[in-house]
Amino acid sequence: MRSSFRAASSVLLAGLFLAGCSSAPTVSPAITSAPSSGSGARGGEGPGRAIAVGAGPQSTYSVQKQPPAGSCHFRYEKGEPLEDPVCTPGAISPAVTQANLKSTMCRKGGYTSSIRPSTSVTGKEKELNAASYGYKGRMGDAEYDHLLEGV
Repeated sequence: MRSSFRAASSVLLAGLFLAGCSSAPTVSPAITSAPSSGSGARGGEGPGRAIAVGAGPQSTYSVQKQPPAGSCHFRYEKGEPLEDPVCTPGAISPAVTQANLKSTMCRKGGYTSSIRPSTSVTGKEKELNAASYGYKGRMGDAEYDHLLEGV
């Protein structure tokens, strides 16, 4: 969660994100439907891990429950800390498809700002999630909902 980690992740993921906006075919992980209420999506390590389909953009957002304090653990790849795939499995937005990439993720001027929850929601979730990982550093040095800034 250091600035150097964010910078390295941003460079790597910027390439991956921009590749998604090209016409080159990509390999996707397995996709599953959204988990039923009360059960968390379970990620796994490596290719082919199942990724849940999330709810997608909402008209209103509320703070979501986070894993218990201290229950999540960073994993390391090439010396860089990455999320615990069980605690932070990720999700796919049903609002974004291969057919509408130009008007969603690849839209000039950005997409995330049009669907992102307010800071009153993400700020509280970020604090709760930091506790899940046992993170006690500055919140300004931590990325909460994505590894790639500004997307």
